[in-house]
Amino acid sequence: MSPNYTQDALADAVKVPAGHRVALHTVGVGQITYECRAKKDAPGQFEWAFAGPDAALNDRSGTRVGKYYGPPATWESVDGSKVTATQLAVSPAGAGNIPHQLVKANPASGSGVMSGVTYIQRVATIGGVAPASVCGAANPGSRQTVGYQADYIFWKAA
Repeated sequence: MSPNYTQDALADAVKVPAGHRVALHTVGVGQITYECRAKKDAPGQFEWAFAGPDAALNDRSGTRVGKYYGPPATWESVDGSKVTATQLAVSPAGAGNIPHQLVKANPASGSGVMSGVTYIQRVATIGGVAPASVCGAANPGSRQTVGYQADYIFWKAA
């Protein structure tokens, strides 16, 4: 990510507040698992629910620099440092793509590149939406994976 990175094209809900700087820009490539589950407060109805991600985090040259997995959602650097986070907001990213996302990082475990990360943005998403196949009373608990790609931008206090 260049020092000239701008959030101008993003929805306000997923913009990182002023006073932070880009510390790391990765491209996540992997899959998201969905599980067929009963809808809360909707007896007899089912839906594909997010069950967890599994993605390699690569730098802009394609070198693996970490991984993203869960639950809980965890971003881990090859240096062993890692963070979990709490979702703050999402915004639409176009048909067929998981939404852009802003999460607030919890304090990192281990010392390394994830130390001091305050926010993580998921942008430039491709794919990753729930399967189009049937989820119903005949297949509760069944799981399906879908491929996706997204840029994960890690921010630290300036």
